[in-house]
Amino acid sequence: MNFFEVYQFEAIHSSNFDEKIAATEELICIFFWGKDCPNCEVAKKVLVDRRADVDQLKVKWFHANIYDDFDLATRFGLFGIPVFLFFKRGKKLGKITPFPGFEPFYDAVATLIQKY
Repeated sequence: MNFFEVYQFEAIHSSNFDEKIAATEELICIFFWGKDCPNCEVAKKVLVDRRADVDQLKVKWFHANIYDDFDLATRFGLFGIPVFLFFKRGKKLGKITPFPGFEPFYDAVATLIQKY
C-alpha cells in the first residue's frame, strides 16, 4: 500500500514553510524524503506497518520531497534522507536521522510530546 494513501500528511514547501509551522500549536513532525530513496522506502514501509502505533502519537505531520524543493533541503542543511524534523510554535526542537527503526523512533517522538 502506498505510504501517501495511508497517511494523508500535508505537503509543505519552502514557500509556505514558516506560515505552516507558526500556525500550528501542536508538535509538528516534517518527514523529509525523496523519490526512489531506498532508506526513505524502508521508513515508509515500517511506518505503514505500524500505522496503529503512529496514530497514537499526537503530532501534526507534514512531508517534503527534498528533490522537488532544494531550497528547503538547503535551509536545514540536509545531506541524507530520510530526516524527521520536529517543531513547536515555530521553534525547532529536534531531528531524527537516519530512521533508527520503529521503537527508537516512537520512543523519541513520545518523549518530545511529553516534554513539550
